[in-house]
Amino acid sequence: MAQALINILDHWGLHGLAQQGWLWYLVVGLVQVALILALVMTCVAVYTWMERKISGRIQDRLGPTRVGGRFGWLQPAADGLKLLCKEDLVPAAADGLLFRAAPYLTFCAAFIPYLALPFAPGWVVQPMDTAAFFILAIGGLEVFGVILAGYASGSKWSLYGAMREAAQVVSFEIPLGMCVVVPVLMAGTMNLTEIAQQQAGWLTSWNLVNPFALVTFFIYMVCATAGTNRAPFDLPEAESELVAGFMTEYSGFRWSMFFMAEYSAMFLLALLGALLFCGGWNGPIPVATMLWLTPEYGDIAAFAGNFLGMCSLITKGVLGVIFMMWLRWTLPRLRIDQVMTTCLKYCVPLASIMLVGTMVSIFVLRGGLSHPIKPVEMPAKQNQRTGRDCKLKIREGHASPLLLRRPMVCGKIFWQSRGTGFQPVEFDAGKMPVPRWRPSARKSSHTRPQSSNFQFSIFNSQFSIFSLSREGAC
Repeated sequence: MAQALINILDHWGLHGLAQQGWLWYLVVGLVQVALILALVMTCVAVYTWMERKISGRIQDRLGPTRVGGRFGWLQPAADGLKLLCKEDLVPAAADGLLFRAAPYLTFCAAFIPYLALPFAPGWVVQPMDTAAFFILAIGGLEVFGVILAGYASGSKWSLYGAMREAAQVVSFEIPLGMCVVVPVLMAGTMNLTEIAQQQAGWLTSWNLVNPFALVTFFIYMVCATAGTNRAPFDLPEAESELVAGFMTEYSGFRWSMFFMAEYSAMFLLALLGALLFCGGWNGPIPVATMLWLTPEYGDIAAFAGNFLGMCSLITKGVLGVIFMMWLRWTLPRLRIDQVMTTCLKYCVPLASIMLVGTMVSIFVLRGGLSHPIKPVEMPAKQNQRTGRDCKLKIREGHASPLLLRRPMVCGKIFWQSRGTGFQPVEFDAGKMPVPRWRPSARKSSHTRPQSSNFQFSIFNSQFSIFSLSREGAC
């Protein structure tokens, strides 16, 4: 984006401003961070209201009704104003520097991973080929802020809570990482944008359709709930045992920083789960494709399609956060030994089984039990009879086994001739058996006005890539 801005300034003849490249990179970076921060803070405010309303409904109460009308819409603003007006106290026995730094370190560890999280194709602050690894690595640093808070508070209750946090979060990071590896293996990349794009199309293209990924998704949500210290895994701040855990000595704005970090981490893990398992910004129905909101129809259509996809992804993230809230107000708090048992005796073995099952399925069933087709574009060829160019490209598709070891192809392609736009053509080659581990080609006819035969070619590779070529007049 910064380079595009520099090119525009240079085109307008503002060469002096265009030469200040570092300045424009800094400005664009600050704007992007501000947008992400505004989104996260807005979601945190909404989640504090939702937490109260959901808990009220589950416990047969009304929740906030005094501030902001009948539904208490202004309750988050009232809470924020109250916390800003409170005095931030530092205990006499506390380490002043570490005590003050711990809340901000915790929030930064929960916020920075958003910079590598794509919200739509191209809508990411910093594109990374290892985005999944980066998010897990930086998000895991949140535990250091909690440990510092407990250690620097000079209180035994805070220290007990911090030690519980260290034991719990570090333990649940093991099955959480295994769960992330499953969709990474299915996609063959750690780039979240590519993982989401490979799930484009209908609901059947989502990784969640794979039985191994379906079980893995539920394990992932359990580990995400435990990793964010949410009930029934909120032992580090158990008020019935440790007053308030590692937050016992905190008040005012610093106390609110811990809660902002908690809600930010919940939303982050919910969005990551949506990208890995639930199609990312792709809905169960390809509405953007049906409405021609794709780059082939211009920049405005592409922007509208990306915005629609971003709304879809945020909706999935909100549903994930609601699921965590529902668990909190439904299940009783576990003991610390039960929490560790859940991790080491259930989550780790189940995640390991799902990981091994995914690897075996990819090896035995080429492309896995359910693998989306990557976009492939064929070079333009000139038809000898009509003299016109004909270009074909696969925009979306899906591959799955037809009787154990016989893949099939189904989906939608777009063909383009000179002077015309992309026209959708439905095709179904489900009855085309393909031998294992050997490149092969099969012919199939498709009835369409002014259209004749298509030839489907399936090339054997690590992850099956399906391409096709056009025969006959364009």
